[in-house]
Amino acid sequence: MRTALLAGSLVVTGLFPHGPAPLPARLADTGGGSQLITAVAPVPGSTTGRVTWWDRRAGRWFEAGSAPARFGANGLTEGATRTQGTNTTPTGLYDLPYAFGGAHAPAGTEVRYRRVAADSWWCQDNASGSYNRWVEPLPADCAPGEAEHLVSYEKQYAHALVIGFNYERPVRGRGAGIFLHVNGKGATAGCVSVPERDMRAILRWANPRRRPHIAVGTESGALAVTRY
Repeated sequence: MRTALLAGSLVVTGLFPHGPAPLPARLADTGGGSQLITAVAPVPGSTTGRVTWWDRRAGRWFEAGSAPARFGANGLTEGATRTQGTNTTPTGLYDLPYAFGGAHAPAGTEVRYRRVAADSWWCQDNASGSYNRWVEPLPADCAPGEAEHLVSYEKQYAHALVIGFNYERPVRGRGAGIFLHVNGKGATAGCVSVPERDMRAILRWANPRRRPHIAVGTESGALAVTRY
């Protein structure tokens, strides 16, 4: 048996004889790539937890970094049945379509990165043809009160990754605008957030050629991250 010190964590290689396999190895699915972010809360009602990002090399998962995380003000809920406006973070396994931010992308960022401008909005209006999409400018069929003016969230959206929840084929009323972004003052409206330094580290780490995904869930129970 041999050990390796990675990102401040002692990882046992081989068959992990002294403990469970790394978390990604226990998930039902990791998205088929070799990078994964796990966002895990202790229980469904938690508003805090842990985000960890992982690399798969030579058939093994290794921790690349970890940070304290915040979740929705009303905790976590099953993504497949979530209702918009509930301030809950959807659980599940999702892709990460692109990154964005009001600030410049951190040096070394390889994922597609879109800068927030004065007329950048995220439409959350269920009646709009642009539901759950970035729009510039705000279209006539998307009410301003049903959209986020991205430039208004200077701190939270300094850097962010779009989480592919309800994104590819949006279901009206399920929810829109779920991101991994920089911490605000407290719990989120349904997103996952981390300190800014860690958000910047994640953007530098993410490699689109390695198809990174994010798995959101709880430590155990009906919403356990290992189900996804």
